Amino acid sequence: MSVNTTLVSIFIGMGGMVGWGIYDFLGGVFAKQIGPFRSLFWSQLAGFLALLSLAVILQTSFNVPLRMGVLGALGAVIYAGGYLFFFRGFEIGNVSIVAATMNLWAVFTMLFAFLFMGQRLTPTQTVGVGLIIGGATLASLRWEELGNQKFQISGGVKEAVLGAFFFGVFWNLSEILSEQMGWLWTTLSVKCGIVLFLLIVSLLSRRRLGISQTKHQTKAVVLLMGVIEAAAVALVNYGLTIGDAILITPISSALSVVTISLAMIFLRERVTRIQGGGMILAVMGIILTAF
Repeated sequence: MSVNTTLVSIFIGMGGMVGWGIYDFLGGVFAKQIGPFRSLFWSQLAGFLALLSLAVILQTSFNVPLRMGVLGALGAVIYAGGYLFFFRGFEIGNVSIVAATMNLWAVFTMLFAFLFMGQRLTPTQTVGVGLIIGGATLASLRWEELGNQKFQISGGVKEAVLGAFFFGVFWNLSEILSEQMGWLWTTLSVKCGIVLFLLIVSLLSRRRLGISQTKHQTKAVVLLMGVIEAAAVALVNYGLTIGDAILITPISSALSVVTISLAMIFLRERVTRIQGGGMILAVMGIILTAF
């Protein structure tokens, strides 16, 4: 990878970080208000429609081999599952702690890239992965309960770990799809798959998707956050066509810095010193994985 390509990949990763950070913060807010399922469905539908409009404007050709179509459908289900777990974690837990735990998605992505795609880490990146794991552990546990012998995992953390695992699988699939189909059609097909998957699940489980009783301001922000997230995914998918998932996704995973900062500013959330130290370690790890 050339120096110029590396720099472009870093800036793309930072764009993904900001977009996802905003989306996850807003997702955490609205998961508590209208539920994780409806928040995910309407935001993903908005993102899909925005990308579809872009594809029409650009008049891009669409030619997807059967194998890529199957992988795209699988990727959509995996991505939807990851966000359902993640938003469920937001619904029942502290936004800052759940967001910090989600840093593990970068570790899973890099692990799968190492095991199955032949990509390798530098010694510095290996140290970074260790910091992410250690930091996420410190940030996600209720250490004050140790003295009372009631040690337990903070609410939403188990769901966040499961979500991180799903995201780790997805981003390796997305790299393959982006290289074969292009960044726009990869993102668009995955978004379409997510919407269809959520519709099927809602019909089978008789979940309500309607938000007619929701405030207009809430509806507008949910739709806007879907467009922001779609832009972040498209940007990272574009980056995957010129770089490697093992580099781009760790940078993007610094999204927790944005999410946690917004949660502390607007939601007045507080964390313990140990948990705060864990968050700092995780962020340091993310930074090291970019080198």
